[in-house]
Amino acid sequence: MTPHSNDVMGQAVDRAAFAQHSALQDGIRRYQAHPYQREADDMPVIWQEGSSRIYDYGALAANCPKGAILLVPSLINRGYILDLNRKRSFARFLATQGYRPLLLDWGYPGADERDFGLDDFIAGRLVMAVQDMAEMYGGPLPVVGYCMGGVLAMAACLLEPALVSRLVLLATPWDFMAAGPTQARIAAAFAPTLPHMLSVHDELPVDVLQTLFASLDPFNIGEKFRRFAAMKPDSPKAEDFVALEDWLNDGVPLTRNVAVDCLIGWYVENRPARGQWAIDDMTIDPAAIRCPTLVVIPSNDRIVPPESALALYDKLNVDIRTAHRPAAGHIGMMVGSRAQSSTWQPVVDWLAES
Repeated sequence: MTPHSNDVMGQAVDRAAFAQHSALQDGIRRYQAHPYQREADDMPVIWQEGSSRIYDYGALAANCPKGAILLVPSLINRGYILDLNRKRSFARFLATQGYRPLLLDWGYPGADERDFGLDDFIAGRLVMAVQDMAEMYGGPLPVVGYCMGGVLAMAACLLEPALVSRLVLLATPWDFMAAGPTQARIAAAFAPTLPHMLSVHDELPVDVLQTLFASLDPFNIGEKFRRFAAMKPDSPKAEDFVALEDWLNDGVPLTRNVAVDCLIGWYVENRPARGQWAIDDMTIDPAAIRCPTLVVIPSNDRIVPPESALALYDKLNVDIRTAHRPAAGHIGMMVGSRAQSSTWQPVVDWLAES
């Protein structure tokens, strides 16, 4: 080794680090300056309660011979991940397949929801939506839940089993320790600050939630913006990136009660998997579900580890459960370039089974 080899190596590392940082900054600037804007929601609102609305995507079709289907997203993110844009829209795809997709958007917590906990959102708001949609469209209907929305949909199904004909759980967490303690450690490290934060804020701010999720894959932020910096700004790929990034940055704050219910009750205490999570005094037990249930478990999911969703599948009765495991990530399974073939079509095929 020459006397100057360490200096040469250090300079090479400095140059590489500078190049990486410059590409990251360039990607962020390009994103901020990109002209893309999401089109205004163009579907009719057929139901509203407080801040929550249901959009009727059946308006896209002359008729909907396969009937209504309710789509339930997470409380944390806006529901339009299921209708990101016209070409990456699970809701619009379902409409082309003969369904009347009804997309629930929880909205931002307002005065009506200020003191809501999970009991209020599930036993109150979601159960009411299921009841009203079943009455409006002539009986039991399939319910599709995505991510946290799957947990909510499953609980609503147990509270109103006669009104849910089929249940689809997309990347739905259940056992928060199944993949190891990483997520629980992150939540536990944050937990001591939660009471003070909620004494200052009426809600848990979006920025805090984004920080928690970013900590699950801290290198992804730099990687994705560096990739974006290399794209042609006017390309469809760049527009899709901006559409998705806008959705990620359009999060929804959690009410203080939901923040405690989820961050402590789920991520720290793992109450669902331990059989200690109840809604409206009913223990939420997947083994009690009686309708056919499809569990979609993306194999590359870093937000809901496959082991967490598989634990839910394992709890279901063998006579009613089906698993589908696309080679996709948590978000890519719904809006990625292969989402239609990997997730959307298999869901439609399963719904069509007698």
